[in-house]
Amino acid sequence: METKVRYSDEDLEEFRKIINDKLAIARRDYQSMMRQLMNQEGNGVDDTSPTYNKVLEEGGANQSKEEMIQLAQRQQKFIKGLEAALIRIENKTYGIDRITGELIPKERLRIVPHATLSVASKNARK
Repeated sequence: METKVRYSDEDLEEFRKIINDKLAIARRDYQSMMRQLMNQEGNGVDDTSPTYNKVLEEGGANQSKEEMIQLAQRQQKFIKGLEAALIRIENKTYGIDRITGELIPKERLRIVPHATLSVASKNARK
C-alpha cells in the first residue's frame, strides 16, 4: 500500500475552515488585549484617584500590564502560526511533519492546527 505524501484537497479545505475560525477568534482576542493595554476600554479614574495608596496600586497595575503584554505576545505568535499554516495549505505542504516528512495525524491537526511536528517528533526533540 502506498503511503500518502500529502492531505487531499478536501482535507485541506476542512483544515482551512478550522484555521480560519481559530484565526478570527485569536485576532479578536488580541485586539481586545491591545485595547486594554492602551486604556481604550473604559473611563478609568487613574488620573483622579486619591494618591495615598498610589505606590502599591501602581505596582499591582504594572504587574498586570506586564502579564497582559506577555499574553498579547503569545497571542500574536499563535496568530502568526495560524497564518503560516494557511500558507502551507496553499502550498499543499500542510500537515507534513517537518522532521520526518510523514503526515501528522488529522486528530492532532484538528486540535493544534498550526502544528508542524507530530507528537512523536516533538517528544524526540526533548
